[in-house]
Amino acid sequence: MNGTTAATDEYAHVIVRGDARGFLQKIVSGSHQLQADEPVSAGGTGAAPDPYDYLMIALGSCTSMTVGLFARRRKFPLEQITVSLRHSRIYAKDCEECMTKEGRLDRIDLEIDLSGPLSSEQHAELMKAADRCPVHQTLTSEINIRLRPAKLS
Repeated sequence: MNGTTAATDEYAHVIVRGDARGFLQKIVSGSHQLQADEPVSAGGTGAAPDPYDYLMIALGSCTSMTVGLFARRRKFPLEQITVSLRHSRIYAKDCEECMTKEGRLDRIDLEIDLSGPLSSEQHAELMKAADRCPVHQTLTSEINIRLRPAKLS
């Protein structure tokens, strides 16, 4: 199995496989099959979203789901949720609200458009709920990624 054991496939929630000659990756997540690539400008073929696009997809979809769930539970008259995101790298010294003051850091600008006959109080509560999205919480907490080689078969 390309240097991995069947146990790796059974254990993992997401499997990513790529040909070392290019950037295009084949992804299996449960019963879903996806691809990732880099844009042509970065040496890829542009055949699929890049890894940062997937990061924005994860944050945006989780934010929208969180807001929608909160609105349903509270029976708020929310009709549509549109989450727009942009990832960039900025100089830390240009970020007034950031603790880091040297070097560069990642910035994600997230804009939420909520439509429906919401009161200003309901709108404010939904914006607070958006900040509690689990992916947002993960990205703003300490993350421990454990890298290890797969067992050879």
